[in-house]
Amino acid sequence: MTRAIDCLVNVHFGETERQPSWMVKVRDDYFKGPDSMFAPVELSGLLDEMDAQGVSKAILMDNLASPSVTARKFVEARPDRFALALGGVNLLRPIPSLRELAAAAANLPVAYAVVGPSFWGDGQYPPSDAVYYPLYTKCAELELPLCVNTGLPGPPIPGEVQNPIHLDRVCVRFPELKLCMIHGADPWWDIAIRLLIKYDNLRLMTSAWSPKRLPDSLLHYMRTRGRGKVIYASDWPVLKMSRVVPEALALDLPPDVLENYLYANANDFFFGTREN
Repeated sequence: MTRAIDCLVNVHFGETERQPSWMVKVRDDYFKGPDSMFAPVELSGLLDEMDAQGVSKAILMDNLASPSVTARKFVEARPDRFALALGGVNLLRPIPSLRELAAAAANLPVAYAVVGPSFWGDGQYPPSDAVYYPLYTKCAELELPLCVNTGLPGPPIPGEVQNPIHLDRVCVRFPELKLCMIHGADPWWDIAIRLLIKYDNLRLMTSAWSPKRLPDSLLHYMRTRGRGKVIYASDWPVLKMSRVVPEALALDLPPDVLENYLYANANDFFFGTREN
């Protein structure tokens, strides 16, 4: 029986009547998505899709600066099925934001913090920049995983700061930090794989990537040295669970590797438990 944890789900899109122009461009030009991508989400409908695909838990994107009413409502209604991913830390004035992050992590089911280097500060601060160090320190202190966008972003914004090579220095300086690259690593997959081999505390999440589009080099790594390192996610509704879970099941992966990818690696890394 299929079981999965979907580690990146967006339920907040429908809270905004008018999406930023770059979001519309990503939907229309990059993902060729339907207008319904930005529609409000019903709890029952999301649970139905999760149940149909064997998704036992979903991590919902949220933001300290502008909390998602929908995400918080879903977590309150079904804490057994949902957890939160918190972004929105003000890295230029970090102390108040980090206090908020610590309070949220103490009072809410927060699975990880998240930051996208291309999406703030005009894309001028790579993750190796010291401006991130307070966030790294706080997440390490809280034993809270941190997810960092890697790979060229879909919107027309600077992308070099999301080259995973910038995490090399971070992993050296913060070995206690549980760190995960998200949204794949295109076109720098080989760098990402080399870093995964090199650092015990680093993972990679394939959110926003159709499993059938994953490179052969990553699938080979998953079958061999990377059995515990790669984590599934959809980026729903950008990619529906009803699409990506069947595509994952069709990959040429041994059953234990597929189980790790869809469920066990996330269960271990984000929720601190691994089932034998």
